[in-house]
Amino acid sequence: MSRVLTEQELHNMAMNWVGKQLEKDGFEFMAVNSKPKKNPQFVCLKNKNLHFIIVRHSLLPNNPNSYELDMVKKVKDHAIKFEAKTYYAGVGFASAKGLDHPLLLNEEYIVEYQGLIEIL
Repeated sequence: MSRVLTEQELHNMAMNWVGKQLEKDGFEFMAVNSKPKKNPQFVCLKNKNLHFIIVRHSLLPNNPNSYELDMVKKVKDHAIKFEAKTYYAGVGFASAKGLDHPLLLNEEYIVEYQGLIEIL
């Protein structure tokens, strides 16, 4: 029988989703951190520029692109010291059976991902 996915499993799914997209877009991984509250999750190089990428997941219908301003500001301030750009990557998940169904291990799901949001 299937069980509800844990927060770490959901975070790992979001990391995998974003990581595959970054790879496709030509980013080179310098560091990867899969701990949900340790930021940034990805430190990447692209076109000789450093990029800090924060990854968060949410369960739909919650907005995956909604983020904590204080947390993002801390990462942005840290990135400035390294002349890096900062991005937020929010990934939303829902059961393919509908929003009122829990997200279960080994069952189909829906993903909402609108790409990287640059933090200016």
